[in-house]
Amino acid sequence: MSLDTEIRVNSLGFAKPESETRVVVAMSGGVDSSVVAAKLKREGYDVIGVTLQLYDHGAALAKKGACCAGVDIHDARRVAEEMGFPHYVLDYENIFREAVIEEFADSYLGGATPVPCIRCNERVKFKDLLATAKDLDADCMATGHYIQRFAGDAGPELHRAADANRDQSYFLFSTTPEQLSFLRFPLGHLKTKDETRALAREFGLEVADKPDSQDICFVPDGNYAGVIEKLRPGAAEPGEIVHADGRVLGRHDGVIHYTIGQRRGLGIGGLSDPLYVVRLDTETRQVVVGPKEMLATRTIPVREINWLGDAPFTSQAEWHLSVKVRSTRPPREAVIRPISETEAEVELLTPEEGVSPGQACVFYAPDSSRIFGGGWIWRGA
Repeated sequence: MSLDTEIRVNSLGFAKPESETRVVVAMSGGVDSSVVAAKLKREGYDVIGVTLQLYDHGAALAKKGACCAGVDIHDARRVAEEMGFPHYVLDYENIFREAVIEEFADSYLGGATPVPCIRCNERVKFKDLLATAKDLDADCMATGHYIQRFAGDAGPELHRAADANRDQSYFLFSTTPEQLSFLRFPLGHLKTKDETRALAREFGLEVADKPDSQDICFVPDGNYAGVIEKLRPGAAEPGEIVHADGRVLGRHDGVIHYTIGQRRGLGIGGLSDPLYVVRLDTETRQVVVGPKEMLATRTIPVREINWLGDAPFTSQAEWHLSVKVRSTRPPREAVIRPISETEAEVELLTPEEGVSPGQACVFYAPDSSRIFGGGWIWRGA
């Protein structure tokens, strides 16, 4: 080979033929990950599909239509058979329970509003599954997440998906630089979900019209309290519903039945002005309610920060970025003041309502699609 011969880099970023590039695809059985696997196989890559069994599908926690349920394992296996690549099902039930479900229960009982999907990506999919991919001698691991990975001057960067309605960056903020170097997201550039379904039909996949999974995979019908009661029998202790001014307004059956910002279903009707849950005090077992203005928060303590900037997090006294404190809300301008490499105080330029411990606070560039990481909201010291 002459010195001036240019080595072609394939679509996954490797300077070798597709047939010599092994990629493990994390397959949930849904249309997104199925399209990723089929697309890469069609392009000539050495594809291995892996599906995680995360919980006992016959148990009460199982939910029809949830991610990684029994029917989804069957669908993932069928896609692998149709496209002609090997597929493995790994039993991660114990790991998932210990790393995700147990903390979910403890956080909820502690008055927080946890986001277990982030912990699942962080502690299971992008940790243990990624390690399994390396054990299988894979060059990289691909997923069906709607997010983008670009090559930057200082290494791979995480960017929001092209389709703002499908963007999953809020749930992937804790992806580390090391993980990002190994991960690929082949759907992040697509403009709409319709494009994904069109690809599924092009590949002849039966999952082309399969509905998207909804809610948390192990929470039936969004009934968080019902799951907590199964996991921690007797943990839901009754207490008082108290106005912020000290008045006792009623009784409740356990703080697990309430979330910050909740207005409906408080059982304290007959009052002239609407009241909202503004605080959950698990020590006194009080649900504290007050007027809507009490929900406005300007300063947020954040910890367990995963920083994805080029310069060290503590190299500046302030970072002027945008932040998201709920997955469904747009980023808001903020000033982030590092306390350590993993802790910060976040000041919102415009107060946000319903900010709750247990939620994520994700950092975004104010003038581009780049994600600078994020951390977990807590009550503060």
